[in-house]
Amino acid sequence: MDTPDASASSPSDHRGSSRIDAAAAAQVEATRRELQDSATSGVHDLGDAAQSLTPAISPWSDSLGRAGSRAAQIVLIAAVVAGLLWVLLRVKVVIIALLVALILASAVGPVVKWLERKGWSNLLATLAAFLGILTLVGLILTGIVYSVLSEWDTLASQAEQGWNELQRFITSGPIPIDTATIDAAARQAGEFISSGSLAGGALSGISAATQFVTGAVLMVVVLFFFLKDGEKMWNFALRWTRGERRAKLAESVDRSSEVLGGYVRGTAMVALVDAVFIGAFLLIFGVPLAIPLAVIVFITAFIPVVGATLAGILAALVALVTNGPVIALALVAWIIVVNQVEGNILQPVIMGRTLSLHALVILLALTVGTLVGGIFGAILAVPYTALAWAVIQVWAKGYQAGHDPVLGDDPLNAKDRAEAKATMAQRWKYQRMRLEQLRPRKLGATQNDAEAAEEQDSETKHSL
Repeated sequence: MDTPDASASSPSDHRGSSRIDAAAAAQVEATRRELQDSATSGVHDLGDAAQSLTPAISPWSDSLGRAGSRAAQIVLIAAVVAGLLWVLLRVKVVIIALLVALILASAVGPVVKWLERKGWSNLLATLAAFLGILTLVGLILTGIVYSVLSEWDTLASQAEQGWNELQRFITSGPIPIDTATIDAAARQAGEFISSGSLAGGALSGISAATQFVTGAVLMVVVLFFFLKDGEKMWNFALRWTRGERRAKLAESVDRSSEVLGGYVRGTAMVALVDAVFIGAFLLIFGVPLAIPLAVIVFITAFIPVVGATLAGILAALVALVTNGPVIALALVAWIIVVNQVEGNILQPVIMGRTLSLHALVILLALTVGTLVGGIFGAILAVPYTALAWAVIQVWAKGYQAGHDPVLGDDPLNAKDRAEAKATMAQRWKYQRMRLEQLRPRKLGATQNDAEAAEEQDSETKHSL
């Protein structure tokens, strides 16, 4: 009988050897991982050691060095900001035109949408609102020029009489003033008028007038396109983002439009009331240039805090020179009454909580705007500060709202928060944007291409 070959193995022997090989492979893999972990830990230990020795090696790693590097970063950022501001100031006319056009478009935009809901086309509604604004501004300017020209002779004669009466009042008042001082001041004013300084001032005034006309024309053109294609512009801008970022950008646009539009419409109503009451006083007591002064009151009312005061001072000076100190004092008292009614009744009822800014913030914004942009900066500083605050609330979600057991009550009213001012339709729109999962598409892709790509993808999924 043949003896089985010793080298031959049964299937059970093969299974045993396979298990042995698998165990050996597992042991080898475990050893490799152990070596790798030890090497990695060695690298980490070496890095920790190097980091512990860094303060002795690098002069920028101690507290003074870190402070110096941070200071260098701050200086670099400040230089970039200063350069950006310098560039913006070089094109200040363009920037102011854009800001004025944006704030007017936010105020008149609801009128365009209302006309479109009534069945008007976009172009026709835009032209109607646009021409309405131009007609209103033209009528106001025409009224001012006509009033000044028609009352100039009367104003000159009354001014001469008023100046003489003012001199008598000053010299015979409780604090006597030498007439020689008044005559010297008048002589210096005459010398300034006859000198070349006035001519230089006139030339600079002509340059400023040229810039004003250029900015006005640019503002009119930009305003037309904002009214006509404003939604298309925002639509184009939002399509570059998706998800949460798109929702926040859309909410920022909505809150900004509401803040600017509400501010302009509310301030215009308050300014109109001020102009009507003060202008009525000027007409009743026969103060010259009553209509132009009332228009100045209307314009300066757009400057918070100090606008009405400046207009009142100008009107009181005209009344003092032309009608005497009694009418001037009565006008000052009337302006104080009108300002109290405006601040305590008209502003809370008409403006509501549009600004939601502290009085100190308004004052600081007004000061900075005046220093940077002059009269236009003073008019635009407060509404755009309110816009910036609304946008900050949309993007910064770290604010703790409500009562705190240590800090106490919330200084920010719940009605002033940005999310409280969104309508249900707007909130639903933002939520849809957050939940929407859109694929990136190539620029210039047509709707047919996009639909074909979606159909092809669906067919591929079904086939799989």
